[in-house]
Amino acid sequence: MCSRQKTLAKRQGWAAALGLLALGLLLPECTWAAKIGDLEEESSLGQQALRFLSFRDPAVRYAVAGAVLLGISCGLLGCFIVVRKMALVGDTLSHAVLPGVALGFLFSGVDASGLLDWDFDVNSIRKKPTLIFIGAVIAGFIGTFFVSYLRQTTRIKEDTALGLTLASFFAIGVCLLTMIQRLPTGNKSGIDKFMFGQAAAIGEDDIRLMAGVTILIISAVYLFYKELLVTSFDADFARAIALPNQWIHHLLMLLVAFAVVIALQAVGVVLVSAMLITPAAAAYLLTDRMHRMLFYAVGFGVASGVLGAFVSFLRPNIPTGPCMVLGASTVFAVAFFAGPRHGVLTRWLRHRSRSKRVQRENTLKAMYQVLENRAAQPEESVSLKELAERRRETIDEVALQTRALEQNGLATLLEEGNTVLFTPTGWQLACTIVRNHRLWELYLTNAANIAPDHVHDDAEEIEHVLGDEVVRELERMLDDTTRDPHGKTIPGFAEIHKPFTPSATGPSGYGGRS
Repeated sequence: MCSRQKTLAKRQGWAAALGLLALGLLLPECTWAAKIGDLEEESSLGQQALRFLSFRDPAVRYAVAGAVLLGISCGLLGCFIVVRKMALVGDTLSHAVLPGVALGFLFSGVDASGLLDWDFDVNSIRKKPTLIFIGAVIAGFIGTFFVSYLRQTTRIKEDTALGLTLASFFAIGVCLLTMIQRLPTGNKSGIDKFMFGQAAAIGEDDIRLMAGVTILIISAVYLFYKELLVTSFDADFARAIALPNQWIHHLLMLLVAFAVVIALQAVGVVLVSAMLITPAAAAYLLTDRMHRMLFYAVGFGVASGVLGAFVSFLRPNIPTGPCMVLGASTVFAVAFFAGPRHGVLTRWLRHRSRSKRVQRENTLKAMYQVLENRAAQPEESVSLKELAERRRETIDEVALQTRALEQNGLATLLEEGNTVLFTPTGWQLACTIVRNHRLWELYLTNAANIAPDHVHDDAEEIEHVLGDEVVRELERMLDDTTRDPHGKTIPGFAEIHKPFTPSATGPSGYGGRS
């Protein structure tokens, strides 16, 4: 694209942005969030995607760099916020800094001689982002001090103090923002973009500031990782070893204030807390190790930021900041439903699999007991009628259970499914379940002095989860493990692992049970 076309495209983009801003004046204030696509010419999705991936536009490069830095800083600090159960603190700080942003804007746009005539340069907010950063950090500190003061001097709890601070500081910020908007050049100042963010307008000075703050956050987390870890998970132990809990807490709040301020330009006051909490919350569902949680949260934050910038670039009417938050929310939804340990869908599938396994084991145990009652050998068959009587279920229900046994290689169906035989694997599993049940009953009666008629229900639950190590430990603790409290034989190791050939014709020399 030639220089003239670029200039024309840029003018069209600015005209579109000013048109949206003018339309926004007819609607409630701050209803429009800035979009990267506002600076781009109309083209197909494929062309827009290629243009984004080429990174030839400065707006794209700055937006992606800002998204990456935002993901790193918010991901690292968000983990400590989540494990400390201080999610509302991030939301409070993000709203409390708004007065500081407005005051920083005022002082960045005027000098001492221009302070009285309110004559501001249209782009002055872009010239001195450091003053806005300082003003926002000071406001955040005042808000944090206000919360601590309320907690220490009144009976108000922390959540109430946070809510009061959030509402009061945000109200002051909105009033200052409204005053600025009514100034002669207020509609062109861009201060309203701090409400919802303006990733498209991130410039080189913003990237330098964000990079400096991100490096500071990474260094602080690296140097004070152990102290942050101890105070986050066990504050009493930290006090016992003389760690300065309050100083560490204030350091964390300072870093959070820094992260909140640099995130304002990308996602705005309203959504910045989501970038602090959502990636960390998703990582919290995926691991129980803090160092892994930090890496996951950073990865999720970076991916969400870049994805939000990419989606916003594809269409000119999609805001960047909300897209970043939606990307983070999508990651959290995936972790919530499909996480390997705590995912809702994963837990449901695991519970369903466990229920089916327990049902198969109970059916095998019932087959074992039928053969035991008629002193039969393991290679003899069991009719569905006998099994239904033992299980106290219908023939159809038992038929479904035996088909499940056959599908898992635990039994063989004969006579058109009316009788069932153990396979060697099924016989070993049945003996193992019966052994676990009866050993646990014996342990409860001998070691815990529980009456024999009160141990059956507990053994029904524990028989499916006892491991080999626990079983061997029970056998070492008990003197006689040949019979249970009811006088029934407890299967031994030799009987469980002795091979046999199933047959439907009758005994084949395996040896009956007494």
